Amino acid sequence: MSGTRKGGTPATLAAAKAKIEFTLHAYEPDPDAESYGKAAADALGVPHDRLFKTLLAEVDGRLTVGVVPVSSSLDLKALAAATGGKRARMAEPRDAERATGYVVGGISPLGQRRRLPTVIDASVSGLATVYVSAGRRGLQIELVPADLVRLTGARLAAIGRG
Repeated sequence: MSGTRKGGTPATLAAAKAKIEFTLHAYEPDPDAESYGKAAADALGVPHDRLFKTLLAEVDGRLTVGVVPVSSSLDLKALAAATGGKRARMAEPRDAERATGYVVGGISPLGQRRRLPTVIDASVSGLATVYVSAGRRGLQIELVPADLVRLTGARLAAIGRG
């Protein structure tokens, strides 16, 4: 599915406005899941290295987005290094929600309230397509990695661990 959708999320609207090809994948989210990303991948039958989660960290006090496969964890030292920072720690969930306009478990790297520095794990470049949250729990957007990088203004770096 491509193009605009009435009542879409900021992420889907941003993708449509950029005129990129994408496919939406809906699933029933598990509110009790330990990992929203792994639960989403399992519900959609997608390998864990193709579905990426969007995490927010504070690098030297500045909110920064890290996008890594759900099969990995975010390497905070690598994220700090990729952005020229020294120290990183995970952001408080309420700060992440306020900055992005999304709820935890549905934070998309696309269509955020304000553009934040974004780093995507370099493993994305070896994939034909990648899945990221479409801006709400229960909805993923599949797109070409180059479009994801372009729309987020991201840099690529090895920030996934595990």
